[in-house]
Formats: sequence, C-alpha cells, structure tokens
Amino acid sequence: MTEGTKGKAQSRRRGKPIEVWVTDEEKATITECAEEAGMSRSGYLRALGLNTPIRSVVDFGAVSDLVKVNGDLGRVAGLLKLWLADKHGEGASAIDVESVMMEFRRLQVAIGMKMGAIFKSHR
Repeated sequence: MTEGTKGKAQSRRRGKPIEVWVTDEEKATITECAEEAGMSRSGYLRALGLNTPIRSVVDFGAVSDLVKVNGDLGRVAGLLKLWLADKHGEGASAIDVESVMMEFRRLQVAIGMKMGAIFKSHR
C-alpha cells in the first residue's frame, strides 16, 4: 500500500490519464469533496465524468454522539419516572413530569429514525 491510500487496497492502473487544469482553490474543493465521499480525487472525478452516483461517507463520530445523547435522554426520563414515583405530588405536577417524559421519548424516537436513515442511505 502506498502512503496516500490511507489503508485502502492497492489501486490498479486504469490506463491513460486525463489532464484537467484547475486553480489551487478548485483542487482544494475537489480534494475535499473526494474525501467526503471516501474516494481518491481520481476516482471521484472518474465517477463524476461517467455520471456514477457519489455517496458521502457517514460521519460515524457524529452518529456515535447521537447514540450517546439518545442514551442520556433515556436515563433522564428514567430518573424523572423514579422521582415521580418517590415524590408524588411534590414539586412539579405529575402531569408536567409525564409531559416531559413523553417529549424525551419522542426525541429518542426521532434520533433513532435519523440514525437509521443515515445508515440505510450509506450502505
């Protein structure tokens, strides 16, 4: 493997190169777009030129953060439920607490649906 492949399998020679003249800014933009798609510049430009769909790579770190937030929402909802059971009638009304718990559950479902959609569209 060469240093520029970032752990990918060795690429094969495709034949004749095509020169494309670009400015430094255009090259930087093409490089950034290729990296977002998880492709080499050459592969990215080849895909564009052959009208092949290009998918971006999922930011698995961001999805991992969503998983953590989803878990935190569940824990807070659980704590509210315990508080409601132990301190029935003290502080906030049971209806207000139940309303907050329902909103947490709604947010958990929404986060789960977003995560599922991200993974489904990037397989």
